[in-house]
Amino acid sequence: MAGSNGVTSEDLYRLKSVVNPQFSPDGQSFVYVQTTIDQENDEYQSQLFFQTLEKGAESVQWTFGKGKNHTPCWSPDGTKLAFVSNRSGKNQIYVLNINGGEAQQVTFLPSGASNPLWSPDGLTLAFNTSLKSTKTVFDLEEKKQERPVPLEVTKMRYKSDGEGFWQGQFKQVAVVNVGTGELTQLTTGTYDVSLYCWSPDGKFLAVGADVTEVADLSFKNDIYLLNVETKEFSPVTNGTGYFGNVSWSPDGKYLAIIGHEREYQNATLSKIWLYQTDTGTFTCFTPDWDVPVGDYMVGDFQQGASSLGLIWAGNSQGFYFIASEQGSTNIYFGDLKDGVKPVLVGDQHVYGLSVDSKSEQAIVAISTPTEIGDLYLLSLNGEGQLEKLTAVNDIQNVDLSKPEPIEFEGANGRKIHGWLLKPVGFELGKRYPLLLEIHGGPHAMYGNTYMNEFQILAAEGYAVLYVNPRGSHGYGQDFVNAVRSDYGGGDYQDLMLAVDYVLAEFDFIDETRLGVTGGSYGGFMTNWIVGHTNRFKAAVTQRSISNWISFYGVSDIGYYFTEWQIDGDFRDVQKLWKHSPLAYIDNVETPLLILHSEKDYRCPIEQAEQLYISLKRLGKETKFVRFPEENHELSRSGKPSLRKSRLDYIVEWFRTEIPSS
Repeated sequence: MAGSNGVTSEDLYRLKSVVNPQFSPDGQSFVYVQTTIDQENDEYQSQLFFQTLEKGAESVQWTFGKGKNHTPCWSPDGTKLAFVSNRSGKNQIYVLNINGGEAQQVTFLPSGASNPLWSPDGLTLAFNTSLKSTKTVFDLEEKKQERPVPLEVTKMRYKSDGEGFWQGQFKQVAVVNVGTGELTQLTTGTYDVSLYCWSPDGKFLAVGADVTEVADLSFKNDIYLLNVETKEFSPVTNGTGYFGNVSWSPDGKYLAIIGHEREYQNATLSKIWLYQTDTGTFTCFTPDWDVPVGDYMVGDFQQGASSLGLIWAGNSQGFYFIASEQGSTNIYFGDLKDGVKPVLVGDQHVYGLSVDSKSEQAIVAISTPTEIGDLYLLSLNGEGQLEKLTAVNDIQNVDLSKPEPIEFEGANGRKIHGWLLKPVGFELGKRYPLLLEIHGGPHAMYGNTYMNEFQILAAEGYAVLYVNPRGSHGYGQDFVNAVRSDYGGGDYQDLMLAVDYVLAEFDFIDETRLGVTGGSYGGFMTNWIVGHTNRFKAAVTQRSISNWISFYGVSDIGYYFTEWQIDGDFRDVQKLWKHSPLAYIDNVETPLLILHSEKDYRCPIEQAEQLYISLKRLGKETKFVRFPEENHELSRSGKPSLRKSRLDYIVEWFRTEIPSS
């Protein structure tokens, strides 16, 4: 990137995403996935890169061509690498010999294949594929219907954002012999089966499923041991909650599992559980640890970062994992004898981790507000030293703003944590406009990671305020649960008190030039704000909720999310309307830009349509921008040109309504 200014929307095409590092079995090298944008064809390209740990070693690209190559998985002896690629048109599994030659395609399934896992003997790969209940992995692909046909709907969960309408397929587990290509289907049935890991002896697979006959009102996921020879299931959990991300200890004595018993529905903190294979005992390892296990950071840049589970140490005495706390995600060690210990803690976003127990080292993917994301070598022997391994984004000539952490008293005396990003090129004595950013979820977390949108706005001359109001992760169970049944109450007050705090503490902010924006729950809150105060001079609402009554029936999660979060259903129209921003549309005086994707099934576009028509009918200042073919993930993984357009619309709206100079 040329020049000495801040980030612009055009830089989206130049920046690279680095994710999913994987140590080789001998601990001497690693592979990772690097994603770039092909601007001419307006698409992403993901390639596998290889690098040794020798001093001064550089990365070597291992895959080429168009499309996405990802999910690398080393064979136990380190001579082969399995990965997933869409080079044939659908995601299929390929195997690459590290000594050279073309990658060998080992699955040819009509619905594709995902999640490859090598058996301990290195002869077979287990994987997931989707099948109709009447089909097997041996059936050929059906010819596409030349004419449209009706879609028969008999279940409530019949659509999903990003995946579209359910086509009667269920996720199943199969294995393929890498040498012969022989396929064996291990599971059947009318429920999805998730694949997690092999047992060290290769006799079992740990899988997850909800076998409830009518699953529309069931929101659990149980863990089972799948006997590879007999194909029989043995239960590990007992139907009390949602469990996944299973990891088997090297000595075969334990399964470490992440999950919870849904005490607070989707606001429940994930904890670590242990299953002893010899006794069948299932216990919670972190019952009193008030920190969510996993990565709950809100980001808008990294592509394809995988959900991290628990990584066992070679001696089976504990495991490494990531947890989210106080706006950072860090690395911890679960010692079977002494409990949880910090391994790497700082103001950062750890979004990738691979461990080599023999050398006591880890490869860590780290992002900070001023570092987009790279890989580091971490010493695990107590020294905690970090050595940078990659430098894929050269931003030496680009100015990035470093956020200043803030903490203040929110509604009801709760401590609220957040950050203030000064404009790029900040000058003492000058007054600047302020933009309030609100995250989605609401059970997510802003924090110490690179945010492309925030840096672009800072480069435009805006101060950017982003905080974690009640409902956010990273501050304990009581805090994350506090927003439920109180949308527009304490959360709204937290955000307004955040603005009050920075106006009182930072004299460079111009209180007459305030803006607000957010997406999903942040879009709901943007709509709520402009209906309850006129202190903001402009607003941008993105993929938002405006009417809980219609949301209940049209969203892919509407009927249960509304009940969990608002504590009301279709029979309590008054309560749903009370919490709907549309009910306060007469009060809106803030110019409002509405951004929404046409194939958003999470917050369907009718939410934006109602909002827009109501505002226009009342003569309010508004504009509605529809993004064709995109879903709820536009800002993170949408078509590159439309991601750029979205950023440009936000910048132009604020530039027009709230000039920064």
